[in-house]
Amino acid sequence: MKTVSIRDVHERFDELAQEVEQGATVTVMRDGKPLLDLVPHVEKPQAGERKGGIDWEAGQAYLRSIGVTDPFPYIADDFDDPLPEDFLITPLPIR
Repeated sequence: MKTVSIRDVHERFDELAQEVEQGATVTVMRDGKPLLDLVPHVEKPQAGERKGGIDWEAGQAYLRSIGVTDPFPYIADDFDDPLPEDFLITPLPIR
């Protein structure tokens, strides 16, 4: 990461802009403290184009690397069935 003073930015903006276009990040300093970063612009996805989200393959690869072969070893068949009414109206025990 490159750092330049705010005065240098005024004199060398075109040069710095070209470096940022190539992927560099430039930190602009004032009085020895970081003021702002010049970073490459990130294009927004077009309509219908999807960027980001969950990378399922990477997640599975990570789980395999730590020894997890099946992240959901057992899910009961009635997992998402409605709860019985008496369970829903029974008050919780007081501790």
